Amino acid sequence: MFLSELYRYPVKSGQAQCLQGSPVGLLGLQGDRRWMVVEQENGRFLTQRAWPQLGQLKARESDSGELLLEVPGQGSIRVAVPDADEALRGVTVWRDTLRVPDAGDEVAGWLSQWLGKAVRLVHCPEQRARYLPSGYGLNSDRAAFPDGFPLLLIGQSSLDELNHRIGRPMEMLRFRPNLVVKGAQPFAEDGWKRIRIGALVFRVLKPSVRCIFTTLDPATGERSLDREPLTTLKTFRERDGDILFGQNLAADGAGWLEVGMQVEVLE
Repeated sequence: MFLSELYRYPVKSGQAQCLQGSPVGLLGLQGDRRWMVVEQENGRFLTQRAWPQLGQLKARESDSGELLLEVPGQGSIRVAVPDADEALRGVTVWRDTLRVPDAGDEVAGWLSQWLGKAVRLVHCPEQRARYLPSGYGLNSDRAAFPDGFPLLLIGQSSLDELNHRIGRPMEMLRFRPNLVVKGAQPFAEDGWKRIRIGALVFRVLKPSVRCIFTTLDPATGERSLDREPLTTLKTFRERDGDILFGQNLAADGAGWLEVGMQVEVLE
């Protein structure tokens, strides 16, 4: 088995970046979901579930460390990383609340104009990251702005089996993985507890619960009228009312991941 694809999402619900290699640490891949768009009024997070146009938001880091944002029809903007202890704003991600630095009025106005809604852009420095959901991981495990866990892994064979059942191809990016593994049997990742990729060991914490997000075309933001892939997943991947696809992970320590690295099941 080997690591076949590597993705990060600089802004929560924004476009994916396909990587050849990346540092990995406490919060997962370096730069993954460290930024988030929130409602100006109450700090609640925005995602493609209700705002599918967020999938058209391109983001990358400049050589100087600034965030470069680009959206259709509105050009681009540079955003400096705010100080970790200044301009703090209360924000909510699902049931979690935390105080994180606001990126300023210029980018807030730029995003608000594009979305047609008053929003702010916030950043999560490592020292302000949130703890994982109760009952999962270690006390030291943290996450920035993913839904709950620092890393998501999906086996390529699992997607291939799903596509076979649907009868047409579904893109891997519908499921927003960080790590894609080739060479395993379909859904083999369901039985893993610990794996090694390169020199890094990862703990498999829990299956990923899937939602309406997966019905959005990652290129266009259009929703599938037949609610695929959820419709088919529900027929064979539903457990206690949850539809499961992929596994959430946490890394033991820090290191480097690169496409092509071998994947070894330790437990």
